Amino acid sequence: DQAGTTEGPGAMKCDAAPAQGYLGRDATQAAGAAILKDTGARTLRWGPPNGAWTMDYREDRVNVRYDNAMKITGVTCG
Repeated sequence: DQAGTTEGPGAMKCDAAPAQGYLGRDATQAAGAAILKDTGARTLRWGPPNGAWTMDYREDRVNVRYDNAMKITGVTCG
């Protein structure tokens, strides 16, 4: 274990790279569950069109933005 590491054995950290294939797909509950699994995040936050988000950063959260047509436009961590 490296000095300064705060992650324990059960820590979950988001990695958005594996979920980039969901861009352009329908923003559904099933897609959200798959994105959550693929990114390794603990929580998922949906971002509706023109929606405002708090700026708090959480390394265990995946953010999924979608447009008016309910198509996924972005998958990021934080």
